[in-house]
Amino acid sequence: MFITLEGGEGAGKSTQATLLADALSARGHAVLRTREPGGAAGAELLRGILLGGTIDWCDRAETMLHFAARVEHVEKTIRPALAAGMWVVCDRFFDSTLAYQGYGQGADRDFISALTGLVGLTPDLTLVLDVPDAVGSARVSGRGGASDRYERLDPAFHMRVNAGFRSIAAGAPERCVLVPAGDGVAAVHAAIMSVVDGWVTTLKHHRSDWNQSGR
Repeated sequence: MFITLEGGEGAGKSTQATLLADALSARGHAVLRTREPGGAAGAELLRGILLGGTIDWCDRAETMLHFAARVEHVEKTIRPALAAGMWVVCDRFFDSTLAYQGYGQGADRDFISALTGLVGLTPDLTLVLDVPDAVGSARVSGRGGASDRYERLDPAFHMRVNAGFRSIAAGAPERCVLVPAGDGVAAVHAAIMSVVDGWVTTLKHHRSDWNQSGR
């Protein structure tokens, strides 16, 4: 399976992606944990430009840079892992571009959707970690260290991003599950594992029905 974790700043995606990958590995699955932007050499280079740079990109250029990193990531890392029978757990994917560039920065969402279709890969399951705006902001402030370019944007931007993720989850219930992520790490991990287990069970039933139908 290809599982992505999405959400705004302070949602706990990186922590939960690690816990999920470790839990799946403990069950005997071969697992790749990866991230965006990044996950391949060229994509990591673009990550540095996008997150650490000071250039005020035009909307379309910034969007296309994210997708350039994504295509490199998919072709060099994700597809080979899936072809090898691995589970892939990815911290952010195309929903982040729609939420950050589309909802947050006002880029053309139809343009983003068109580029999304060109990637040619959709997650089996997307876990959208949802935290109240104040909680996410407090978590980011408590991290210490340098903030990246997106973290430094104003609270109104982050509110639009969070609202965007909720809208994305509501619009794609066939793969997205909104997971309340305002509680402690262990509680959120337990909720995620419950969702994943339920999703896998449903998928197995669907595959069994499909095989029995003779198709």
